[in-house]
Amino acid sequence: MRAWWVIPVVAIGLVGCAGKTAHRDACANQLAAAWQELDLAKAEGFAGTVSYSKALGLLTGAKTQQQFEAFEGCARKAQKARFYIRESRAGR
Repeated sequence: MRAWWVIPVVAIGLVGCAGKTAHRDACANQLAAAWQELDLAKAEGFAGTVSYSKALGLLTGAKTQQQFEAFEGCARKAQKARFYIRESRAGR
């Protein structure tokens, strides 16, 4: 008779775990693309620009968020970093 409460508790626990992984792939994909683009910008000689520095800071923050499983913020920061990398390569 007491076991009836176990099923809802387990279900809620599983839903909570699934919610943490919703943006995991987006975070990983955005980070991988951004690091690759950052390496290209550095190879092309844009490593000294302000936009490059902003991108590097954002990617560092995104990687930290990925480690703490804050995947939505990670994906957002990596996407913003990619914008600054494009700006850097455009000379802005």
